[in-house]
Amino acid sequence: MNVIFIEPAFPLNQREFMRGLAAAGATVIGIGERPLDHLDPELQGWMLHYQQVGNVTDVGAVTDVVRWVQERLWVDRLEAAVEAHTMAAAQVRENCTIPGTSVRTAWLCRDKPSMKEVLRGAGVPTAASTAAHSAAEVRDFAARVGYPLIVKPRAGAGASGTVRVESAAELDGALAGFGSAESIAVEEFVEGHEAFYDTLSINGEPVYDFVTHYYPNVLDAMRTRWISPQFVATNRVDTVADYAEVREMGRRVTEALGISTSATHMEWFFGPRGLRFSEIGCRPPGVRAWDLYAAGNDIDIYREWANAVLHGRVDRPLSRRRAAGLVALRPDRDGQITHYDGVDEVQHRFGEHILDVHLPEPGTPTQPVEAGYMANAWVRLVHPDYDTLRAMLDSVGQILKVHAS
Repeated sequence: MNVIFIEPAFPLNQREFMRGLAAAGATVIGIGERPLDHLDPELQGWMLHYQQVGNVTDVGAVTDVVRWVQERLWVDRLEAAVEAHTMAAAQVRENCTIPGTSVRTAWLCRDKPSMKEVLRGAGVPTAASTAAHSAAEVRDFAARVGYPLIVKPRAGAGASGTVRVESAAELDGALAGFGSAESIAVEEFVEGHEAFYDTLSINGEPVYDFVTHYYPNVLDAMRTRWISPQFVATNRVDTVADYAEVREMGRRVTEALGISTSATHMEWFFGPRGLRFSEIGCRPPGVRAWDLYAAGNDIDIYREWANAVLHGRVDRPLSRRRAAGLVALRPDRDGQITHYDGVDEVQHRFGEHILDVHLPEPGTPTQPVEAGYMANAWVRLVHPDYDTLRAMLDSVGQILKVHAS
């Protein structure tokens, strides 16, 4: 099969999707923003052809390239794995009559208020929400629903641009921060534990699924320097009865949004009011969560994704053999990294369970706390017992310190 893949080189793990496609037997055409000679020889070798464009979200430019390719060979699929690329990819598919995620589905997975309106209609429990086009509409919503509220860009991904407001005064400050934005998403704050449910689906049916927990919730993690936040993929999905409700919710979301053969990433909360759906991306999760799923389940997840796209099947079952998690390590201040404490102790105590480690060299500029889980230093570990793994991640966060000046 002939597959066009959007942006093979950035972010770095995009190359893994290219590798998976090539390993599964695809003829791959890449469209990206970097010159060909900026791509390493191995990545170039996985492609029949590569075409540079100024912006991979420029639907007209990408459509022109795809039509040029279609004049020379049949194109079976066009795939994108980054949130910001999914809508443009869907529009190009429609323009060029290529199977895959539809414009409607891509839109609903990007536009949070529209998504939640459809899901509420399908009986999926979600927070009250609206798409507001003016400050007055936001304030009217606040008057009806009350505080706290979550305010974010309408097409925002994850915690990007998200603000929690506790009062009318805080809401005014948040609205000022959105500047000239034409529309923002506003929703009630849902109290509870935050986690995500990810799938690889074929014709709407999940052939793989994964549950990953945040400690603490994302908004707290992205705003508090001293916290060494974690996310941990459990290997108890098949044995803990409570996950059945999460899986059923995922099936209803997939059906309501018209998702067929695709990876998905769904955020959810569980608290005093029970299970609540948060949002979905019709693409793989970010922050390299797929690497954890692969390590915990003894699969090459990128090749299995390619098998699903190309052949409508996967080759290996999930082993659920190990839980896998990441702990992010923040510098003690902004500036430049100077040194680390506790590296040898962590290696001595947990070395056999360490999947990989990222410790930027001294002199590396720090990234701000809100830049994300992999912005500075991090450690990823695996263990057959979920609770033991959580304790290990806690210990790494307490022992391994990143110093800056």
